[in-house]
Amino acid sequence: MIFNTDRRTFLRGAAALVAAAGADLAASGSEDPDALFKQGRFTDAERGYRRRLREDPRDAHAHARIGYLALLSNRFDAAEAHLAKAVALVPGDVASTQRLAECFVRQDRLAPAVPLLRRTGRPRDEAFAKVCSHITGTPWKVSGARATRVPFHTLDPVPSVEASVNGGRPQKFYLDTYATLDLSMEEAKRAGLRALATVEGGIVDAHPVVLHLGVLDSFRIGDIEIRNIPVQWNDAQRPPLPDGSQAAGAFGTTIFYHFLTTMDYAGRALVLRRTPAAPREASAGLPLWLAGDHFPCSLGSLGDHPPRMVTVDTGGIGSALDTTVAIAEEYGLAVDYDHPRERFGIKTYPVTASRAALGRAVRHDIRGNAAEKVFPGLPGPGQSAQFGFDLIANFTHEFFKPYAVTFDYRRMRMTVSGSS
Repeated sequence: MIFNTDRRTFLRGAAALVAAAGADLAASGSEDPDALFKQGRFTDAERGYRRRLREDPRDAHAHARIGYLALLSNRFDAAEAHLAKAVALVPGDVASTQRLAECFVRQDRLAPAVPLLRRTGRPRDEAFAKVCSHITGTPWKVSGARATRVPFHTLDPVPSVEASVNGGRPQKFYLDTYATLDLSMEEAKRAGLRALATVEGGIVDAHPVVLHLGVLDSFRIGDIEIRNIPVQWNDAQRPPLPDGSQAAGAFGTTIFYHFLTTMDYAGRALVLRRTPAAPREASAGLPLWLAGDHFPCSLGSLGDHPPRMVTVDTGGIGSALDTTVAIAEEYGLAVDYDHPRERFGIKTYPVTASRAALGRAVRHDIRGNAAEKVFPGLPGPGQSAQFGFDLIANFTHEFFKPYAVTFDYRRMRMTVSGSS
């Protein structure tokens, strides 16, 4: 988004979540899986969809939703089976077609993803299909050390580290969980990249952004090298580094999910660990879901309310959380109506949360932003319609400063703890 604790407390929050789930169900008087899905009660929703399949094995909607739920949790076999069935039953199901393609992309199986991407009719999918079809070597080939720890060059405006592109000298890159691998125009030119496709990339500072897509031969972070990877670049102006210079780009979740990744804010370092294939046994921490190709989601709480679905976008400059005025008022956040600001043409207000938590990580009196209304560029609530389930907030940069946050995309767990 750059463009733009104690055990008792933890157990009390968990108990409240269980109680709230029961209360929600009683209040609704229904176990409609679509309603459960929208509430973020994924286990209950999947149980309901599977019940529908027992009644009608050709229920395309149930197959599509079970496939989507499996994809959110990186359960690839189930995602592939149910999404493929949904597309076979309803060939015009664009969302399931795109999610089936994403299922293959996340496994670095680009060949079967290409024809699916070309069937969606979406310009971005067609452009990405063209890029994928030009990767001739093993995609996302990782080599080097089993683990690497790279010191933060800066902590603010967001963390940055050095990395090198195509064997060039190390350059500074912002870290942002809402990023893919994005270069500046200057860095792309320096690396000799050739655009295989272009696509509109939204609006930044009232100006349309054109994304250029290509293939990167090599990206080196510390003692680890990644080869044959998709990359994009554009001419949007990024926030300057503290010395006034420009970063060479940003990278985030599409890199992070290939490793056991820790953004160690307290220790000021990025840690990447190459993890061997192993059973998906349960582990500590919070549940982790991946929406789209690079939007991590988990459970967070505001005030004394039970945990609900949130996004984790570490690229929010000068802020600990993003939400809407309506949600802020519902959850008891203090809204400063005397100091309105504007963001993407939408009025926003400073807010203060007396308490905000991700599991055992609890912050008090933290500041953030509340938008006057939901808009697509707002992380968290603005993406509820896009993802299909309700989100109450986005937890971002300032929240994480005392902690180390680890993303485990094999076990689909996120831990927020003291410095690693």
